[in-house]
Amino acid sequence: MTMLSDRIATARSLLFVPGHRPDRFDKAASSGADLVIIDLEDAVAAEDKDRARDNAAAWLALGNQAIVRINPPGTPWSEADLSAAADHGCPVMVPKAEDPAVLADLATRTAGRCDLILLIETARGMERAHEVCTTPGVARAAFGNVDLAGQLGVAHDDHAALAHARSKLVLASAAAGICPPIDGVTTAVLGHGRTHHRHRPRPSPGLHGQALHPPGPTPRRRRFRTLGRETAPGTCRPPRR
Repeated sequence: MTMLSDRIATARSLLFVPGHRPDRFDKAASSGADLVIIDLEDAVAAEDKDRARDNAAAWLALGNQAIVRINPPGTPWSEADLSAAADHGCPVMVPKAEDPAVLADLATRTAGRCDLILLIETARGMERAHEVCTTPGVARAAFGNVDLAGQLGVAHDDHAALAHARSKLVLASAAAGICPPIDGVTTAVLGHGRTHHRHRPRPSPGLHGQALHPPGPTPRRRRFRTLGRETAPGTCRPPRR
């Protein structure tokens, strides 16, 4: 396991930062979050996506470390996003993860240089959770509570309505031998809110902490918790190549 892979396995707080706001990258890195995610997807408008990718590449080239959330496979920006991440060997968060063949292709095209963090946020992805979690190169899964709730027609913070999906992702991760998934994001920018990756000006998914039981009071920026058991260093296998 590389040092960054180990951090992915044990991270409990992840902070999204929009790729078109490079002025926030250093602030995010010094925020105390376990990991920073440079978001090239939801937080960035179509006209800013190429600039956001260039910003991320330039910051990573300085020796900084981050996860890059690429645009979904099949979109006009996905290929270039993946290539930029592979150039720097940084982990990739894959939105709309639901097709094992597509995910395996992503892992192959990065030549094993980029650990994959799967954002499972569709009903199809949830139904295929075990298949996608066992894809070679997958380091961890994250629960996309906001998008899944929208597809199901329920509130993103309705834990009862989403309990089955959360449990299914916990089971799929355990069966695949990867670390507990990252819980859904919080959309509250100030004070309290949901529990996903730490963040950018708006939210995105992630899970850290105890399954379905938020940990005690946490700093305002801690948006994520882990679903399932607590994660201890060395308890999860490295991504299969």
